[in-house]
Amino acid sequence: MSRTIYNRIQLRLLRYLAPFLGDETYVKLYYLFHMLKPLDLERPQTYNEKLQWLKLHDKRPEYTQMVDKIAVKEYVANIIGNEYIIPTIAIYNKPEDIDFDQLPNQFVLKVTHDSGGIFVCKNKQTINKKEVIKKMKWGLKRTFYKLNREYPYKDVPRRIIAEQYMEDESGYELKDYKIFCFDGKPKLLFVATDRQIHKTKFDFFDLDWNHLPFTNGHPNNPKPILKPKNFEKMLEIAAKLSKGIPHVRVDLYNIDGKIYFGEMTFFHWSGIVPFVPEEWDYKIGDMLHLPTQLA
Repeated sequence: MSRTIYNRIQLRLLRYLAPFLGDETYVKLYYLFHMLKPLDLERPQTYNEKLQWLKLHDKRPEYTQMVDKIAVKEYVANIIGNEYIIPTIAIYNKPEDIDFDQLPNQFVLKVTHDSGGIFVCKNKQTINKKEVIKKMKWGLKRTFYKLNREYPYKDVPRRIIAEQYMEDESGYELKDYKIFCFDGKPKLLFVATDRQIHKTKFDFFDLDWNHLPFTNGHPNNPKPILKPKNFEKMLEIAAKLSKGIPHVRVDLYNIDGKIYFGEMTFFHWSGIVPFVPEEWDYKIGDMLHLPTQLA
């Protein structure tokens, strides 16, 4: 049996046992089976190790609002203003409530308690409504907290939000600027591109827009990615939203100079995707100072 197949069996077994395992035991196994090395929670050094430590120890109740795709809009608007919020079209308690006739030709559906439960509609006339409902049902059933032990998602109400469809100057996608903030200070970011029509690309940059020489989960884009003209404003927004938090990733969009809030992510890749080369796991880990006292 190959190592890959054996590893998949381990992960399936772990998912089955998830409801019966304590958080620390689960996190250690979860990290081991993905990263293929033991997790050091006593002296975590890498970025991915420190994310696991934060899962177990930094459980502020306000984080729940920050990851709820509905509640976070009010939270963010109170800090930076409503002009940065993507308009909400409708909110549904269950997939069967979706009124496709009332939705515009282009829209986006998201489940509010999850990461990844999304459907992007560019032309309502071409979609399979039954498949859309099926996808949303799957998203609502997924227990993101149990699978990853990401505490902020534990008590988020399970709903569906329909949002305005957004597209940047490319004419086919919406580049995502994901800014890593530590104690309220942006330190680096990556830009996610080609998610709609090609294989997703991740390109990391420092704050001077120097391209950083590593990959993490997805390859680099061979095409150059230009620095937004109002990049400093994006950093200012990220700093305000991350103030007082040991670490959070603030995701923003930039459409012809207009900045929009995307989401706040506390555990990038849930801390189980390697950096290549590995030295960058340590370098970014050095930026994350674990709190000695938790609120």
